[in-house]
Amino acid sequence: MSSSWGDIPAWAYQAAQSLMESLKMVDPVTYAHCCRVGEMSRKLARDAGLNEYQQKVAEFSGLFHDIGKMGISQAIIAKPGKLDEAELKAMQNHPVLSETIVEPLGYNSFFKDTLPAIRGHHERVDGTGYPDKKRGDEVPLLARIILVVDTYDAMSQTRAYRKGLPDDVVYAELKRCSGTQFDPQLVKTFLEAHCTWQGQESDPDTVHYILKKSA
Repeated sequence: MSSSWGDIPAWAYQAAQSLMESLKMVDPVTYAHCCRVGEMSRKLARDAGLNEYQQKVAEFSGLFHDIGKMGISQAIIAKPGKLDEAELKAMQNHPVLSETIVEPLGYNSFFKDTLPAIRGHHERVDGTGYPDKKRGDEVPLLARIILVVDTYDAMSQTRAYRKGLPDDVVYAELKRCSGTQFDPQLVKTFLEAHCTWQGQESDPDTVHYILKKSA
């Protein structure tokens, strides 16, 4: 499959489905979260003006961003209270684990292009994120995109230990952390565009659509 500025291998969707089915068996909550983040990452990349190939890299990167949580104890993943220092360290290793899981596919240029965003999706523009303490434009653009939609989804969804927050509260938090945690322009684009996404159907060529059909 060809797109702007890059090629997507014909087997990309089958590879994604295989990886995601593994995640679904281990952690169905994270699986559902990753599916939503992949879809929203593509939309934010589109609305930020990225080309079709970059939108697809954003989608796959978002889909795989938390796949490394398969390697973290469910006792930590679902813990209702504050994580202790050792648990926090384990949790903060998940971007590296996600990168490690996808890395064998990196012999293909498309999957190689997903790796920086997968590893960097918890970097912050003020340099206090993890795992590499990158700051500003050092943080890959697609990683900055994932961070915005990842945070939105994490805050808005109900979990076993807390209720999801309404959009206006999440929007206010994104604004508050704009310029420190988040890329200000991407927050602006997200806040302007998000309300228009609700009625948009998944495109038939998205992993999200394929996964829903196979469910």
